[in-house]
Amino acid sequence: MRILPILLISILLFSCEINPAKKFTSVTIERVFTDSLSIRAINPISVDKVWFAANAGRIGLIDSLTPKLATIKYEDSLLHFRAIAATNDAVFVLSIASPGVLYKIGFNEKEATNIEEVYIEKSEKVFYDAIAFWDDKEGIAMGDPTEDCLSIIITRDGGNHWKKLPCDLIPKSEIGEAAFAASNSNIALYKNHVWIATGGLRARVFHSSDRGKSWKVFDTPIIQGKAMTGIYSIDFFDEKKGIIFGGNWEDKKYNEGNKAITYDGGVTWNLVSNGKGPGYRSSVRFVPGSKGKGLVAVGSLGISFSNDSGDTWIELSNEGFYAIEFVNDTLAFASGRNKISRLIFKE
Repeated sequence: MRILPILLISILLFSCEINPAKKFTSVTIERVFTDSLSIRAINPISVDKVWFAANAGRIGLIDSLTPKLATIKYEDSLLHFRAIAATNDAVFVLSIASPGVLYKIGFNEKEATNIEEVYIEKSEKVFYDAIAFWDDKEGIAMGDPTEDCLSIIITRDGGNHWKKLPCDLIPKSEIGEAAFAASNSNIALYKNHVWIATGGLRARVFHSSDRGKSWKVFDTPIIQGKAMTGIYSIDFFDEKKGIIFGGNWEDKKYNEGNKAITYDGGVTWNLVSNGKGPGYRSSVRFVPGSKGKGLVAVGSLGISFSNDSGDTWIELSNEGFYAIEFVNDTLAFASGRNKISRLIFKE
């Protein structure tokens, strides 16, 4: 008498395990902002509101009513921003080349309430690439080496103060190893973990399991060896499963050695759909609610989708973007040259 219920439960469990992720077949692209800017950093806060940071000192909050825009100068210079992150009560924007300036912008529902410089670094080698927050107190930003290790700064007090980690805490960078400020997605966070992706002559993944207190580095099979090759984007579904994406910016259609997956927290990486699927992409994200199977990658050649952890891909659009950030399992914002768009994915 107990066989049928047990058999029924087994069938149900098996059915859940093999249930595939959503299979997007199309995407609707709605332009929400247009300007003569290169917009590589976005941070959505709802289905109709998104922060952005761009070149020419421009930052803004785009919503369904009136865009709120500002231009930031450091002394007499217009800074170029390619990194942005938000907490519950502030948004942070970080400039690239020297001087590297990190601003904390307080805001409420209606407007920015104050802006302050919370970190400044001056050196001919300064070049910051990405920023992210674990929570409202602790955040991390990374950039190219100024000495013999990556530049990593961390806050433990909500972004009021930032401290640069000494190189004796971080594995040494190799000659020609740096990062690309292509989409503010060189950093991936999950719980206490952080992963940082590099490119250039070496393409590796740096990992800390304790919010930046200790570090290890792991090799990857991603194409490397030239200035514009390597990892451009990294994302993690949980503490074990992650994806890296990139390629050769100078040969964007080349699709060998440009995407890889890990199932052990970044220790080992294996190429997926090698020689198949999309070539160079500058930003990749797991689709929320897809159990780590759904992926969307964007780049200057279009929007690509996989519902099997990167084994196969379909092209949803040939419209180019630099960065993508999801709001929910069917809606994302994407930014690119002169634009920010809302992407609505459909099965």
